[in-house]
Amino acid sequence: MTDALVLIERHHAIAVVTLNRPEALNALSSALRRRLSETLAELAGDRSTEVIILTGAGRAFTVGLDLKELGGETDSAPRLGSADLSDALAATPQPIIAAVNGYAITGGFELALMCDFIIATPQARFADTHARVGVVPGWGLSQRLPRLIGINRAKELSLTGNYLDAETACAWGLVNRVVPAAELLPTCLGLAKDITSTDRPTRDEVKRIMDLGWQATLAEGLAIEGEASRAHAKAEVRPEKVAGRRAAIQARGRQQSA
Repeated sequence: MTDALVLIERHHAIAVVTLNRPEALNALSSALRRRLSETLAELAGDRSTEVIILTGAGRAFTVGLDLKELGGETDSAPRLGSADLSDALAATPQPIIAAVNGYAITGGFELALMCDFIIATPQARFADTHARVGVVPGWGLSQRLPRLIGINRAKELSLTGNYLDAETACAWGLVNRVVPAAELLPTCLGLAKDITSTDRPTRDEVKRIMDLGWQATLAEGLAIEGEASRAHAKAEVRPEKVAGRRAAIQARGRQQSA
């Protein structure tokens, strides 16, 4: 499925979703935000889609909200509320990998942070320019970023508006790994295939309780995990299933340790 603003490329159970306004560095116009929200809603309801990879066409992941539109310099379609795109990602049960190929600025930085993890190229650059534009974050950056890299580093980025390079972002724990541009999508596809090779009901529940626990205290998170573990064991865990998977797990371990 393709259209002018969002491209979708299928790799069996994996969907690569590409923001496609390269001439505008994939700035999130009202139309693009609406189409991305619709795309995520469609994929969320598609059981054949198990993992989503989100990336951008051209030199940018996305530079965030379209400032020409926001500043009234161009006509805009009816706008989404500020939380709508955030809600669309939160309502997507599949793991979402951000493949950051270039600039991820302000709203684009927030979009990357809303994904489950980030793989970047050396050309990736992150920046929070909310304080320079004069807009307070509305998609969670002020809360997610300090939890990932620490409050002091987050304040440095958000209060200065300075750019962060990919290698530093990786060292700070924002990015999982940095790979050459030519290897970005193959790396993300490989990780997505690793995800699809796991037991889907179990990984869905693991992702759910990790997301819930991340927003809770440790004690609350442990309680969430305990309840989920007991319920899952009762409904899903059978000795014959575990025995059947044991040989494959051991073989994979030997292969990855070689």
